Order: sequence, then C-alpha cells, then structure tokens
Amino acid sequence: MLKGIPKILSPELLKVLAEMGHSDRLVISDGNFPAESMGKDAIVIRCDGHGVPELLDAILQVFPLDTYVEHPVNLMEVMPGDDVETPIWETYKEIIRRYDDRGDAVVGNIERFAFYEESKKVYAIIATGESALYANIMLQKGVVTD
Repeated sequence: MLKGIPKILSPELLKVLAEMGHSDRLVISDGNFPAESMGKDAIVIRCDGHGVPELLDAILQVFPLDTYVEHPVNLMEVMPGDDVETPIWETYKEIIRRYDDRGDAVVGNIERFAFYEESKKVYAIIATGESALYANIMLQKGVVTD
C-alpha cells in the first residue's frame, strides 16, 4: 500500500500510467467497448467491477493532461439517429474541472468509428464494467511540471 495513491489504482495500472510518456494516450472504456480487439497493440487492463467516473477521478489525480493540444480529452460521439442521452459526460466534465484549470475546454468529441481507429493506436485501454452508453473517454498525457 502507498500513501496518497487512490486505492482503485492497481499496481498494474500505476505501472502503466508511469510508463506512459508525453502525448501517449489511453482509453477508459465502457463495458460495451471492444477493448480486446481494439487493444491488440496496446496494454489492456481489466477493471470490470468499476465505472469510468471513479477511474477517471483516480487517474487524473496522478496523470497530467497534455497542454500542447486543444483537446487532450476526447469522447465518442453519439451516432446520428441514436436516441441516447449522455449525462455521464457532465460527470466527466465535473471531474476534469477539479484537475485541470482549462475545464470543459479540454474536452472534444471524435466520431464513433474514428474513435475506434484512434483507439487502435493508444498505449493502454482500461476496460471497465461501466453500463452507461457512449461512456468511452480518451486521455492524452501531458508533462509533470512540479
């Protein structure tokens, strides 16, 4: 056990977060996301008993967001014609505001199939048991300045 590290961050996940360098990306995926097939060239970490918000909150306590790109956080856009509400996105924005002074401005959207293509290039995918639809989120790592 370590002091000051959120308990939800397993040793495996902490190792991966520490290995990541500036501009490496990770996906925290919902339970419907094809993590294993998208993550063939990535590290896939299973966190099935957890939701995306609790992992996002814990990760942002130790993970700086990239300051050199407009949107170091990206959400998967809802497909046209899908009648789906995404209240979880507001939860994400509340969490992000706690850890990044740029607030909601860091959050962008990527079309669903483009999100899948970008997911094939990430360093790691954290597969959760999140049941909310369109709850996938991609983070781009920045630098630690202090």
